[in-house]
Amino acid sequence: MPYPIKGKTALVTGANRGIGEAIVDALLAAGAAKVYAAARDAATLAPLKARHGWRVVMLRLDVTDPAQIAAAAAAAPDLQLLVNNAGIVGHSGGAFTDPKWLAAARQEMEVNYLGTFAVAQAFAPTLARNGGGAIVNIASIASLVNISLLASYSVSKAAVHSLTQATRMMLKAQGTQVFGVYPGPIDTRLAE
Repeated sequence: MPYPIKGKTALVTGANRGIGEAIVDALLAAGAAKVYAAARDAATLAPLKARHGWRVVMLRLDVTDPAQIAAAAAAAPDLQLLVNNAGIVGHSGGAFTDPKWLAAARQEMEVNYLGTFAVAQAFAPTLARNGGGAIVNIASIASLVNISLLASYSVSKAAVHSLTQATRMMLKAQGTQVFGVYPGPIDTRLAE
């Protein structure tokens, strides 16, 4: 089921570059009234603010920090569309026995999965108050087919896929639509 963008207020995590920055631009081009652009370092959102003026509200948001998540939820009481885009790749390549995989997996699960979960939980009541709204989780084709070069990242994105399915079922009664997006390789700084 499509979700109309025109006139809506959105929030995009990880909005300071790559896919997140492009999503903010696309939402505003599609007629979104306002976008809360969120990133760990709000100063990195200045180019979006310069391009779009008052239609972009810069928010400091580290999706692994409960206090920042709560502050963002309080700062965006008019939210209707949440785009969970923030994500990281902690390690790529190397032998299966490389100890870097486990450290990367912990970091990737914390940001990619638990961060997405925590932000969705924090904003679900706001979406309900504002008519249901929608949540979009940016997963990856790696959610569905593990890419061994990005083994632990793929696992974290598979968790996002499963979370998206659970969230859809659990928030259906409040009228919140939940979408998963599964891009393949994209030429971004993260891909470098």
